Amino acid sequence: MTLTAQNLVRHELTGMEVEVVISKDPNKIGIKGVVVEESKNLLTIKTSKNETKIPKKECVFRFKLGGQKIDINGEKLVGRPEDRIKR
Repeated sequence: MTLTAQNLVRHELTGMEVEVVISKDPNKIGIKGVVVEESKNLLTIKTSKNETKIPKKECVFRFKLGGQKIDINGEKLVGRPEDRIKR
């Protein structure tokens, strides 16, 4: 299956460029980098300075896909990656 904006939530996110655009925690807004790990409730993003764990449920993420930027509500990403991919 080709990765598109429509099916992004059903794909593995590790390795994708991402930015936190909305968060309940204002300190997390603007964090950007590459997803290096994904768990049921967290994305671990490697930034230029460190690795930061971001709660999926509290944020809206902007993923870079080719020339597109796709905003995804983190609530749609909650769940074990292997289960989410099957949805």
